[in-house]
Amino acid sequence: MHIQLITDGGSDLPPHLIEAYNVKIVPLNIHFGEQQYVSGVDLDIQTFYKKMKEEDELPRSSAPSPYAFYETFKEIDPENPILMLALSKSLSTTHDNAIMGKEMLLEEEPERTIVVLNTKTATSGMSLLIDEAGKCVKNGMEFEPLVAHMEERIEQTTTLFILRTVENLIKGGRLDRFKGAIAKTLNIKLLMKATDEGEIDVAEKVRGNKKAMRRFIEQIGETTTNFENKVISLSYSTTEDKAKKLLQEMKERYAFKDSILMEMGPLCATYAGEGGYVMSFFVD
Repeated sequence: MHIQLITDGGSDLPPHLIEAYNVKIVPLNIHFGEQQYVSGVDLDIQTFYKKMKEEDELPRSSAPSPYAFYETFKEIDPENPILMLALSKSLSTTHDNAIMGKEMLLEEEPERTIVVLNTKTATSGMSLLIDEAGKCVKNGMEFEPLVAHMEERIEQTTTLFILRTVENLIKGGRLDRFKGAIAKTLNIKLLMKATDEGEIDVAEKVRGNKKAMRRFIEQIGETTTNFENKVISLSYSTTEDKAKKLLQEMKERYAFKDSILMEMGPLCATYAGEGGYVMSFFVD
């Protein structure tokens, strides 16, 4: 028996983790006006940013269809149980569509074992959880204990964001234009977090880039301890070199056991804009 891990395009899973744990990914759909693309299939991230700069309106993302999940689940050997780690239910219908895809297949093949979990996070948080699940599978954990363990880990996941610009939040209707104009004028940076339900909320408003980045890092020590047993996961939009330096600074200040670095996919990058960061780690 081999446990099959599956996730969706909201995870921004880096290639080395995909290979290490043989993870299957069901991609998201990206819409620029009337044009639809499949993220990572016929739209790479560089083209995405280029098109986003050229368009007056922000792109839209949509969840994979239930049938897309059905097809992916069906490809897996029926003897192998499937654990699907889905993008936060509060951000997308991806989780619900995965459930429908599962039910479609179980009608045909009721002996299948498929569990779909709402990660209540995205990007770096999902990659952190998949890394955890992959390690457990490699260490020989059985399926039911794995599901219980990952349900606990989901509740222990903290996801924090920092945005360099509020421009895309204003464009996308996620921030009032008047408040956004004030934020831009006063050089206010938003520190954001994922709530317990997996929604996005403003944690702090900080004036100036340097102070905002300092507070972004300080939040780690204010949120968790016992770093030597933990992994820090960081995703970035467009600024790889700066992201590597930021991650190194985090690891020097807090002695994390390991780290994961990834580039944001279109879902988070749409609202983060250039220079945004999302970090995730487990709390005690």
